[in-house]
Formats: sequence, structure tokens, C-alpha cells
Amino acid sequence: MTAKTHATTPVTTTGAASARRSPARVLMRRWPTALALALTVPDLVIGDGSGDASGAVAAFGEVLPLLPLLYLIVNQLGKPQLTWPVLGAGLATMVALRAQGAVPPSTVLVTVALILLIWGTVRGTPHGRTVFGFQTAGAFIFCALALTGLTVDPDLGRYLVAAGWLLHGVWDFVHLQLRRLDGIVSRTFAEWCGIVDVLIAVELLLLP
Repeated sequence: MTAKTHATTPVTTTGAASARRSPARVLMRRWPTALALALTVPDLVIGDGSGDASGAVAAFGEVLPLLPLLYLIVNQLGKPQLTWPVLGAGLATMVALRAQGAVPPSTVLVTVALILLIWGTVRGTPHGRTVFGFQTAGAFIFCALALTGLTVDPDLGRYLVAAGWLLHGVWDFVHLQLRRLDGIVSRTFAEWCGIVDVLIAVELLLLP
């Protein structure tokens, strides 16, 4: 009696690796980067056509305090899944503040940030005092750059506001890389925000 043997196909990881590297899968995994590029590259390449450098500096300077404020809010909530909803609420608040025109948006954002800092100091924080201290330092640095950039000469202000956006891009990537800071905000948000921040800083530096 002759035993029948069946040829077997060696199992390799080539097919699985190719599937993981397919453009569609890469795009799905890196959608925050793709979204950030779609939102910022057109302005970076062709500009908005206004040629108003001081207006751009003022606009980006007013928005800059929203970035550390979002980190503070999500840090205090202790729920990174709320990052994107908090961002949506923050942007809606910015639109409303600009529409009313009575109080500068940056003033309101800095005031809210100070309230959160007092809250965290008095009531504690879900991620511990060290992480809270790190977020506090970031809030002071970015808010100071924004407010100073809005009050000094526009030429100098442009570099200060650009530095704030660039440093916050670094801030986002640090939160992606350091395990101690992982989970403060959503990783998809940190990736998206990091790309947006760096490209906005470049846009400010390239203004005529």
C-alpha cells in the first residue's frame, strides 16, 4: 500500500505583509495625516490670495491657545475618546467668539485655561501631578507665545506665533512617543494636530 502525500504550500508572511502595505490600508491607518495634509497643503502652496500677513498672524495667534486648552480639558476629563468632540466644541466656540467681536477669543481661551489649572491644582487630576505639571507648563508656554505675538510688532509677532505652532507640533509628537503621556489625548488627534501645527508654522514663516 502506497501512502499518498499531498504537496503543501509553505506559509509565508509575504502576502500578509503586502496586504498591510497596500496604499488603501496605509491610507486607512494614516488617515489623520492625510486629513491634515488635505486641510493645510492647499493654503501652503497657493495661499489664500489675501496677502494680509498681519491678518493671518492675528488669526493663528488667536487660535493657538485652543491647542493647550484642549489638552488640559481632556487631561482633566481622563477620557481621550472625547478629544475629537472637545475639538469640535472648541472650534464652534472660536467661531462664536469671533462673531461677537467684543472679547478677543485668545483672552477667553486663556481665562478658561487658568480656570482648568486651578481646578486641577485643587481637585487633583486623573493622570497624576507630574503629567498635570507638564500640561501646565505647556499651557503657560503656548499661551504666552500667542498673547505676546498678538501684542508686539507684527513682523516679530509672526515669528513668535509660528514658534508656538511649531513647538506644539513637537508637543503632539512627544505625546505620541512617550508612554507616560500616551492616552492623554486620542492618538489620531495627536497625529493630525502635529502635522497641522508644523505646516501652519511653515505657512506663517513663508508669508510675504
